[in-house]
Amino acid sequence: MFETNPIAATSPTLPRPPQAARTGPFAGKVAIITGSESGIGRETARAFCEQGGAVVLNGRNAERLERTRQELAEAGLTVASCRADVTDYGDCERLVATAIREFGQLDVLVTNASVSMRAYFADMQPEVFRQVLDSNVYGTVYPLKAALPHLMRTRGSVTFISSISALNGMPSGSAYCAGKAAVANLAHTLRLELAHTGIHFGVVHIGFTQNDAEKRVLDANGQPVPIAHRPPRWQKSQADVAGIILGHIQRRRQRTVISVLGRLIVLLHTFFPRLGDWIVLRTVRRLRHFYE
Repeated sequence: MFETNPIAATSPTLPRPPQAARTGPFAGKVAIITGSESGIGRETARAFCEQGGAVVLNGRNAERLERTRQELAEAGLTVASCRADVTDYGDCERLVATAIREFGQLDVLVTNASVSMRAYFADMQPEVFRQVLDSNVYGTVYPLKAALPHLMRTRGSVTFISSISALNGMPSGSAYCAGKAAVANLAHTLRLELAHTGIHFGVVHIGFTQNDAEKRVLDANGQPVPIAHRPPRWQKSQADVAGIILGHIQRRRQRTVISVLGRLIVLLHTFFPRLGDWIVLRTVRRLRHFYE
């Protein structure tokens, strides 16, 4: 389902100029950031606006989305909001229409919305696997398909938010790992297929990040549960991750891997895959709370 926030519009017919009074690397640019009602998406939206841009916020929880919109608007940032399910193509068309109606253009798409999980494959109900996979794959494909004509006009930027778990499989995350790996391969394919358009296609592989207290993932039966334990010293702040995402967009990078752990995974997966698997299997036996 879909809603635009009537408070966000300043005119019923004319688009407002994005961040007319602001300066910064994204001055005059308009972004859609999916899943920006909370977490990394919210902080990426905040940072994008602080650096001169305007953002259409997105999420499925109307109350949380409106709370985020109000918070950013009260800070003097230029935002609109749209409640939309990114696994519904009709919703994605209306999400993009919100950006064009409110701001007159679209320059940046960040596909951040996704559902994660915490369950072993043998225990998972098939419909739960599909739900997680759909959120990561179709939740990336549908917003992009709807936005593509507008991004062609602006020679814009597309960033898919993936995970370090896409670089090497992670036990208890089969559907999530598969979806995030698919997104990374999709970006590579589109970079080749649409090279003539001038659109930037990039992937950011996010590592362990501090989460909102209410963050939940799906268990084997599709019930929301807290995420698995992560030592705080391993986690980056949401603001730090948002800053890295914006640097990636500004430099139009093809791939950004966040954290030392992520870069170590790339090294092991590329040159020492058996050693990487041995390390993971050891942690499964010795640190089960890390996965369960």
